[in-house]
Amino acid sequence: MLHRLLLAGTSAVLALTTACSSSSSDGSAAPCATVPPAYIVRHPEWARNASIYEVNIRQYTPEGTFKAFEQQLPRLQKMGVGILWLMPVQPIGRQHRKGKLGSAYSIRDYRAVNPDMGTMDDLKHLVAEAHTLGMHVILDWVANHTAWDNQLAVAHPDWFTKDAAGRFRPPVADWQDVIDLDYSKPELQRYMRESMAFWVREADFDGFRCDVAGLVPTPFWEQTRRELEQIKPVFMLAEWDELFPPTFLKPGEFDPNTHLLERAFDMTYGLRLHDVLDSVARHQRPAHDLNTYLARERRRYPPSVYLMNFTTSHDINAWDGSEYERLGPNVRPMAVLAALLPGMPMVYSGQESALKKRLAFFEKDTINWGNYPLEDFYTKLLTLKKHNQALLNGDVCSQFRALPAADSSDVYAFLRRKNNAAVLVAVNVADKPRQLRLQHVMEGSYREIFTGRMQRLATGTKLALPPHGYQVYEQVTEKR
Repeated sequence: MLHRLLLAGTSAVLALTTACSSSSSDGSAAPCATVPPAYIVRHPEWARNASIYEVNIRQYTPEGTFKAFEQQLPRLQKMGVGILWLMPVQPIGRQHRKGKLGSAYSIRDYRAVNPDMGTMDDLKHLVAEAHTLGMHVILDWVANHTAWDNQLAVAHPDWFTKDAAGRFRPPVADWQDVIDLDYSKPELQRYMRESMAFWVREADFDGFRCDVAGLVPTPFWEQTRRELEQIKPVFMLAEWDELFPPTFLKPGEFDPNTHLLERAFDMTYGLRLHDVLDSVARHQRPAHDLNTYLARERRRYPPSVYLMNFTTSHDINAWDGSEYERLGPNVRPMAVLAALLPGMPMVYSGQESALKKRLAFFEKDTINWGNYPLEDFYTKLLTLKKHNQALLNGDVCSQFRALPAADSSDVYAFLRRKNNAAVLVAVNVADKPRQLRLQHVMEGSYREIFTGRMQRLATGTKLALPPHGYQVYEQVTEKR
């Protein structure tokens, strides 16, 4: 539900940025980075090379059901998806509902399934089938607030915050369909942890994406993680950005020292990267501002944490506009950067269909899939992410180098390396061709992943980048 954020300022541009670990001046191997002892989260092994895919069950198919979506699992598995994030699956509140169908984030019953989507057995079958195909599934969790007609409002009214007149109140003025929970109540915390454990035990979910996680006390999340880990290894995604809280918060409502990633969450949103990508695509900022972003993130977080990279989501699509409204002809170059910069890439439902409309948030609005025009594009990106060790998530021993560009306002290029694996990425956001002369590149044979073209690259090689173009080269082992 975070869709309005404070914009980050910029500092001096860095020609060389270390975004994953240390790197030497000649690109040779360098020592692994250290991780502060406060960061004790141990990511599940299956998340190291994973990409994430957000599933909007309501809008995915004409039926809007678990069974209908399940038919898409083999396609998504072939596309390279590792983690499926299901938007909330519980019944939606009726009181003060927005629109005909309401918001999925207005939870009426934490331990039940929305009958519009199917049954609990349908959901269990979906998760089991995803597991059979080697994917993992996390559930969107709304801990901060409930629907007005949630059973808790009747059984435990003292678990909610109140206004000056003693009435239930929304957490944010615009969120009139939900009411705020009071986490000073130990009984509420226990209930919420038990409810999350219910879905791990009963439906075999592999973790949670936690809505507006920073509005819930960090100790709650830390204790929850410990208890869930007693059941199985879990993956926890926080919808938050610790440095730049949402603009709807007033001074004093946010603790800047939440440290969600130390002991509770594997990953949080790369919200500032989203802002930079939007601005670069619209020529509001030079492409080399990405170096400033990367340097700032590394000063804030150790390289072991995960940040989620994306160009759209359910919130952004609905409230800020489709990718094509915001990014114009630079949709694909920005998607390339989101997929291959340090971090875990996220693809939202419909991106592989080149979704050009805003999906209705409170109504039925089925995605028009067409013939999946960008499925091959995303398959190449996510498959590369899955199989190339230079792109592993949170790897403290990998290296990142931003490559100098003669026309740095339009072109951004970088090299990621680990051992004998290397990936070189170059994008051009201009409406004119640009040429990039490579520097600091280990000489060798490379395959451009979109065309399959083999090319020998080295320092001094010139790449011709078409307007709004991109090239991605994977180093290949030379036979001796």
